[in-house]
Amino acid sequence: MLESRLGESEKNYFEAKGKIDQFDKQIAETRRKREMADELMHALHNEVSDVNLKMTSLKERLSVEFSLEVEDIVSQEANPEWNEEDLKVRNEKLGGQLKNFGPINPMALDSFKEIKERYDFIIKEQDDLKKAKDALLQTIAEIDNSAKEKFSEVFNQVRNNFINVFRSLFTADDNCDMILADTGNPLESDIEIIAQPKGKKPLSIQQLSGGERTLTATALLFGLYLVKPAPFCIFDEVDAPLDDNNIDKFNNIIKKFSKDSQFIIITHNKKTMAATDIIYGITMNEPGVTAVVPVDLREYADTIEA
Repeated sequence: MLESRLGESEKNYFEAKGKIDQFDKQIAETRRKREMADELMHALHNEVSDVNLKMTSLKERLSVEFSLEVEDIVSQEANPEWNEEDLKVRNEKLGGQLKNFGPINPMALDSFKEIKERYDFIIKEQDDLKKAKDALLQTIAEIDNSAKEKFSEVFNQVRNNFINVFRSLFTADDNCDMILADTGNPLESDIEIIAQPKGKKPLSIQQLSGGERTLTATALLFGLYLVKPAPFCIFDEVDAPLDDNNIDKFNNIIKKFSKDSQFIIITHNKKTMAATDIIYGITMNEPGVTAVVPVDLREYADTIEA
């Protein structure tokens, strides 16, 4: 039964880890695409600037060398129908322009058309990129909103668990809390841990005793643990700063959560050793050679009861 539950817990753990990794990859890919879009936008902006410079230069050349304005040419082409008087005026104007033309570049119009086509193409690409950028920004905003909602949900669970475990380790009159320093930006905000045992008002956790800090840290660890219990938990001499009274509280909460997880505790405390089910002693009978000596206290407890 325990192996089945352990296997199921491991499966759930790896499935959740896989989803988190996939989510992180999606975020990284979205950010990469946004950076690529920004770079392409910058390159196209430079190209548009170059085209504008060329267009300005062409207009100046037409004006200086041929006494022509681009707007006049476009207007004349867009309105091909003229009456007799208009044609006479136009003829005289064109005749004067022909006298002032001098050497003519037969490729000027083709160059203008080529540049205009390139300009229109760049403008179209720029519009497409703007739309793509807006879509990416919208996707990023949706991802951020989803992450904020999930973070807030888990944060509130951890906070409630932390308060409940803290009061079970201390007393019901003791206060503690977890506060976001910047509620407007929870994903980047620092988290303040407040612990106030009865009769004390410390400004920081560092003002608590070693045992109180250890119990506070233990309450925080179990606050995280209760959100998604792990199949194994390892504690390395976390009970060292605790006195006998606090050792009993620590051992009681370990027994309470041992129903769902297996706890491995490295300790030198006799009370902690006495509260365990199995003790693994590490000895060195010969220099450089260690040996593990297991003792199942449950067998001895059954013998004593019998």
